[in-house]
Amino acid sequence: MTVITEANKALAKDLTAKLTLGEKIAIVHAAGLFRNGGAERLGIPSLKMDDGPMGPRAELHNDNWAPLYNTRDYVTYLPSGSAVASTWNPDLARATGEVLGEEARGRGKDVILGPSINIKRSPLCGRNFEYMSEDPVLTSVQGVAYIQGVQESDVAACAKHYAVNSQETDRLDVDESVSERALREIYLPAFEAAVQDGGVLSVMGAYNLVNGTKCCEHRQLLDDILRGEYGFDGFVVSDWSAVRDTKASAEVGMDVEMSVTPNFDEYYFAEPLKKAVEAGEVREGDIDVKVERVIAVMDALHMLGDARANRKPGRYASLGHAAKALDVARESIILLKNDEGLLPLDETKMTRLLVIGANADRIHSNGGGSAVIKALHEVSPLLGLNGELGGNVDIEYVLGYDAKQVNQDESWQEESLENSKGSDAKDEGRAKVLREEAVAKAREYADAGNPVIFVGGLDHEHDLEGRDRTDMRLPYGQDELIEALLEADSNTILVFVAGSPVEMPWAGKAKTIVWNWYAGCESGTALAEVLLGRVNPSGHLPETFPITLADEPAHKIGTFGLEGHVDYTEDIYVGYRYFDTRRIPVLFPFGHGLSYTSFAYHGIDVRHVGDEIRATFTVENTGGRAGKAVAQVYLGLEGTGEDRPAKELKGFAKVELAAGESREVTVTMPVAKALRYWSNESEAYALAPAANVFVGDSVEDIRLSGRVA
Repeated sequence: MTVITEANKALAKDLTAKLTLGEKIAIVHAAGLFRNGGAERLGIPSLKMDDGPMGPRAELHNDNWAPLYNTRDYVTYLPSGSAVASTWNPDLARATGEVLGEEARGRGKDVILGPSINIKRSPLCGRNFEYMSEDPVLTSVQGVAYIQGVQESDVAACAKHYAVNSQETDRLDVDESVSERALREIYLPAFEAAVQDGGVLSVMGAYNLVNGTKCCEHRQLLDDILRGEYGFDGFVVSDWSAVRDTKASAEVGMDVEMSVTPNFDEYYFAEPLKKAVEAGEVREGDIDVKVERVIAVMDALHMLGDARANRKPGRYASLGHAAKALDVARESIILLKNDEGLLPLDETKMTRLLVIGANADRIHSNGGGSAVIKALHEVSPLLGLNGELGGNVDIEYVLGYDAKQVNQDESWQEESLENSKGSDAKDEGRAKVLREEAVAKAREYADAGNPVIFVGGLDHEHDLEGRDRTDMRLPYGQDELIEALLEADSNTILVFVAGSPVEMPWAGKAKTIVWNWYAGCESGTALAEVLLGRVNPSGHLPETFPITLADEPAHKIGTFGLEGHVDYTEDIYVGYRYFDTRRIPVLFPFGHGLSYTSFAYHGIDVRHVGDEIRATFTVENTGGRAGKAVAQVYLGLEGTGEDRPAKELKGFAKVELAAGESREVTVTMPVAKALRYWSNESEAYALAPAANVFVGDSVEDIRLSGRVA
């Protein structure tokens, strides 16, 4: 894995000493929409950066957002952050990063702007599909593996958005009031892990304010915590247009300013910064430190001097990369409900299959904001089913509801600096016609004993950068359609493709519900394999699915989606920490995921050994087919003298077992993290003297319990 060494730092210091002030200024601000300036005189090139977490984006002109190429910049469309987290498999998170790093390097990039590791505070956040989880431990484990994979290819990962970037409404200026405890326990641990465990080489400063200060001017976040406590020695790049004050950002650990307009010399870190240094308002020594950080990363990436001959070349749009994306997609799909065992479908007994729903015949790579990519291919659910079933099953498709195919053009980028306005306007007459056609077909198929699959959900009109959803309801009249389909055929299999939870008022009537994220180029193939039983589902939820939005703590206790200011009054009670502790019923709990087999847990032994807590237990596959269990270990901290969540995830293991097989599993947790909490009383980290230990299949499905002291 690429890391910054003392030799990299020494070279950077030596080169910086030889630079003119103008050359230093060039290095700390954009000279293109996705590159900074360089110093050709000393062989210092530009750093070429690129979105994003689901693949390098289409190539653009240096000074405008118009596409540059025709065919040469197609790439592999990778599963979203939510899909990666849902695998609960660090090996697959690393594989995702490896593909992304190889493709970025193959496209000539030096920095890839991902992973996105912000915590999902509310299900309405427009960028939740990019983010991994509501839980900092799951985000940390998967994010670290992802970063390590990227940086194998002499490409810097960029952990974003630092920090507390949890809403899109008023995203450039919203001030988020959050307690020190919530910062330290919920919103910062994934960044801490990215630095200390992942060795991430760059971090992106967020747009928003935290407790009254812009993130790109925030001394506590950038200097005291990121560099002082975490020991980060890479560079911090601003989100595009996040720097607003030359002096305020120059005097903290903000190193490179990027933005969305082509007036590069007018950026805050361009001519205004040069003039501020010349006037004595900003110390040149502060600029030197920024430049040294950038050059040290360049050297670590083999970008300078003779080392360039040894830099990895990368490759992109390969069959091998598509195969890895398929592996991730397979384990990301979550079987939420399968009450009567309708899944898997028995293809040997099928001659006809009805598929209903716009998302069955839609792709999603071409939308969502900076996660958009130019996909070499993307398999839709309908294509996946047709491709897997071959010519033996007659598959009929009806639209069911109307939703346009999202095709994002280059104009969104500059417009993204304004609050985006969405619309769910629909033609009620057409909606009724489509609904009646679908219901009539479903009744026909049900009467003949043939299966019906509905594929609905969201799209990048609803999951996207620059706009939050206003509610959790399914758009395009899908609830009415689902109710009617279940009345016509109670065995209708419901499948959802989406990046955020939705309310399911009909869930009690549904027998089978499958959840599929934006899972990359082979998403439709993986879904078909799961529905047909060729793959046993093993995805588990990385976030809580509430019954209604009104139950969500960010809305019930705190505030969300307001312009100007929001309060994180729920403190550390985010997601399952709130629902589980307050015993609020949910639709599907954090960590939930079913299988076509069953698992039993036996014989827990918890030991405090040196610097570690070790929970050892046996997992048994009690069903009739091979499958993968996700054993989750939660701790309930005791003896702190302060209010604490009933359970907090501290470790997990994904275990593959043949039918009837048993295996002893040990989940090891470092004491310094497992028992750590932020004490409001002492205003510092402390260690709980004792904890209850819970092992289960979700935060609600606890199978074993023990204690550590």
